[in-house]
Amino acid sequence: MQVVVLAGGFGTRLRPWTNHVAKPLLPLLDRTLLERVVESLPDGLVDEVLVAAGYGIEQMREHFAEMDISYPVRIIEEFEPLGTGGAIGNCRDHLTGTFAVMNGDLLSSVNVAEMLDFHRSQGGLATISLWEVEDPTRFGVCDIRDDGRIHRFQEKPSLEEACSNMINAGCYILEPEIFERMPAGAHSMERDVFTPIASEGLLNGFAFEGHFVDAGTPESWLEAMQVCLAGRRWSSGEPDASGSWIGAHSIVEGETEASAIGEEAEVRQGARVSTSSVLRGARIGSGAIVENCLIGESANIGEGAHLTDVVVDYRATVPAGHVQTGGTFEASE
Repeated sequence: MQVVVLAGGFGTRLRPWTNHVAKPLLPLLDRTLLERVVESLPDGLVDEVLVAAGYGIEQMREHFAEMDISYPVRIIEEFEPLGTGGAIGNCRDHLTGTFAVMNGDLLSSVNVAEMLDFHRSQGGLATISLWEVEDPTRFGVCDIRDDGRIHRFQEKPSLEEACSNMINAGCYILEPEIFERMPAGAHSMERDVFTPIASEGLLNGFAFEGHFVDAGTPESWLEAMQVCLAGRRWSSGEPDASGSWIGAHSIVEGETEASAIGEEAEVRQGARVSTSSVLRGARIGSGAIVENCLIGESANIGEGAHLTDVVVDYRATVPAGHVQTGGTFEASE
């Protein structure tokens, strides 16, 4: 079936990285975020991926035109913000039959083949993946019964109003008839479509276990990196004794722990990198300490610097001995 990936945002929470690269193209180990989202789909299930995007259009077209992947990728451009429902509606002319939708920020272990079988057995217009959380107030909350139907859908309720702790986990299977329930223009799939069809018994819920990560913030980006490391999800490079992934042609003389060191990067003698994502061509100088950081491509971390919870820009130069906790370090113009 066809798969729509919702990637219309500007990735503001991952700036300054996304000032240079569209968020779907940011690398988690040796594959892009978009590929990580789609790789939860089993081989042979995907006929085509449609990326609903409003930023980095040409960048994405060029990237996927050069890639050897098993499915064609088509970029569907949004000329204005359309919301989740409007973005799906914008793909209507390119879709035939039952299709899947995946949130472009989310890495999850949902078994989409089983979810599709469940959807077909249930009938209805839509099936959404469900994940159990302690605090559901930031999500769409579902009141699901033993029959597999979602009887009520609440978008970001208060804790007192929440009907359950089962939330919308960002993967949908939809019938083409859903378009008849969608208003024209920008709208919310959750508020404007799922809420009314739930009251009609046409919305199903498919709960799963494993992992569910929204990779839209620096903290959750590192969590998504850990999921990839734990699952040994790479096709190039190799692991080291600490459990880090080391990209091809990198030089690691210092220590790493639970980190991803991109291709052609350097970790020099006496340096220590822990729980951090270091992109291609970056250099960690002698004696530097990098903890819980995102280090952009070709950045240079000076000798003896100490960074904690910092997002470092592409091609930035952090001076020797610089100490910083939190925030960003941007490249000078």
